[in-house]
Amino acid sequence: MPLNIMSERNYKKEYANYQGRPEQIKRRSKRNQARRLVIKSKGKAAVKGKDVDHRDRNPHNNSSSNLRIQSKKTNRGRNK
Repeated sequence: MPLNIMSERNYKKEYANYQGRPEQIKRRSKRNQARRLVIKSKGKAAVKGKDVDHRDRNPHNNSSSNLRIQSKKTNRGRNK
């Protein structure tokens, strides 16, 4: 029997405990806003399949000098 047995995820509980909290909703809203700002300035094709990165790691700082387009691998590897 393998040691790495995963139980099924309870998405409703995850949302209630983490994603549904007011501070997380605000952070997600700001990240989505940043993506829309970059799409508006650079175009949808430039962002397709990539992440919009906040250089200072603060999702509330959506100034154009703080946003950059990065590959998913680079951006998500940096935020550990």
